[in-house]
Order: sequence, then C-alpha cells, then structure tokens
Amino acid sequence: MIRSWLLGHEEIEVGCVLEIEHTAQSLHAHAIPEGVDIRPGDTVIVHGAPDHVPFGQTLTVACRATVVRANWLGRALTRMSAIGGMTGLYEVGFERSNAA
Repeated sequence: MIRSWLLGHEEIEVGCVLEIEHTAQSLHAHAIPEGVDIRPGDTVIVHGAPDHVPFGQTLTVACRATVVRANWLGRALTRMSAIGGMTGLYEVGFERSNAA
C-alpha cells in the first residue's frame, strides 16, 4: 500500500457508463466510472467504447474501465497546475476613466 502511494500506480477495474452525444448542439463524451471516486491526477481508460456515433444521435453504453491512480507526486503536480490554470480564467484590470 505504501509502496503504491510513493512509487507506483494502483489499477482498479470497474464498470463504466459512457455517454456520447454528436449533435449540432454538442459533441462530447462522458465516462462515469461506477463505485470509485476519481481524484486529481487519476487516469480513466475506457474499454470497448464505440468508435463512431452518427451525427444527430446520443448514445449511452455500459462498458468496463481501468482507473489508474496517480501517486502522491502526480496528485501534487495536478493540483499545482490546476491552481495556475485558474488564473487564466479571469482578468482584472483598472483603467482611468476620461469621464468628468
């Protein structure tokens, strides 16, 4: 347990619900692993996902997934990069107004 926390990556096989939408309003896919919480730095590998969804359709598929847990360094780096990335979402500035 301590070794996987420090050095290795724990792999967990779980069931997964895959939702894919390919419409004019949205093009997305959501993988929702069942029975496991995803933490910062973890990777989800979906097995048996369809490679094509026709335009205008939404598809929900039950499949298997492998959750690869990040080690402590991977989690720390993910958290630090997320905090740094947040600053790109907003901009604060002050301008002098010419109105009197």
